[in-house]
Amino acid sequence: MKIEVCEVNKSFKQQQVLNQISLTIAGGRIFCLLGASGSGKTTLLRIMMGAIAADAGSVTVGGIAVPNRQLLAEMGYMPQNEALYEELSVWENLKFFAGLQRQSRKTFAVDAEALLEIVDMAACKNKLIRDCSGGMKKRISLAVALIHKPKLLVLDEPTVGVDPVLRRKIWLYLRQLRNEGTTIVVTTHVMDEVTQCDDAALLRNGHIIARDTVKNLIAQTPDGNIEELFFIDNQSEAEAPLC
Repeated sequence: MKIEVCEVNKSFKQQQVLNQISLTIAGGRIFCLLGASGSGKTTLLRIMMGAIAADAGSVTVGGIAVPNRQLLAEMGYMPQNEALYEELSVWENLKFFAGLQRQSRKTFAVDAEALLEIVDMAACKNKLIRDCSGGMKKRISLAVALIHKPKLLVLDEPTVGVDPVLRRKIWLYLRQLRNEGTTIVVTTHVMDEVTQCDDAALLRNGHIIARDTVKNLIAQTPDGNIEELFFIDNQSEAEAPLC
């Protein structure tokens, strides 16, 4: 699903969080929003999802203006803070969210078992969420976002608190989803995760200061060190809208 963001502004309590944000995210790609805490990444994700409204500008997903209820069934969202029911088990949480998407019981059982294997939670499916660690909740949240096989997957720092072996397994699965046509938008602070993505945009203080394919961005940095993106001169913030 192609995403078009055109001249989006957003402020909270007179503090501007997003300033004239314009970008295009091609369908069937993994797009990374990169930036320090407070740069506007999560706010931009929430506007793309239709969870909050922009003060100005527009967003379309698959050619449909956001917000729109019919898009909700096509989207999977994993927020930074887990939105799970503490008194339910891992399996019951998956079942609940699958039910919201009207997924059949037969399809749910097969898909849920497969996802729990991917996020390494199969042995804990009957465990109550309140008894799970922070890292376990992250993994469950990812499974919840994927349970209805969305065409657009939006992940806000999905691998924070996840061990390196499982993190690699998750990224292999995300790339598999990309190859099957899923559009994935992800935020991260982890530099080596950027190289797992196809395209990226760097946000600083509510501005996009760099955007390109990951390959091209790396080629523009000294010694191919993608961390140098954080030191791009602020003069590069002035760019024409891509809409």
